[in-house]
Amino acid sequence: MTKEMEFFTFLMEQYAYYKNTTADKILHQLDELNLTDYVFGMYEMYHCEAIENAFEDIDKLIESKAK
Repeated sequence: MTKEMEFFTFLMEQYAYYKNTTADKILHQLDELNLTDYVFGMYEMYHCEAIENAFEDIDKLIESKAK
C-alpha cells in the first residue's frame, strides 16, 4: 500500500469518526460528488497540517458540490 493510500484510509476513518458515521458512507458521498480523486490527491497538503484543517476543507468541498 502506498503512503498516499495509507493516509487516505486514515483520513477517511478519522473524518468519519468526526462526522459520527462510517468511512464507507463518507467514501460513497465523495464518490457521488466526484471528490474522491481530488481528496486523495491532496495528500501533500493534508498530511503535513493539522487533520482538523483537512476536515474543514472536506466539509467545504462537500458543501460546495452538494448545492
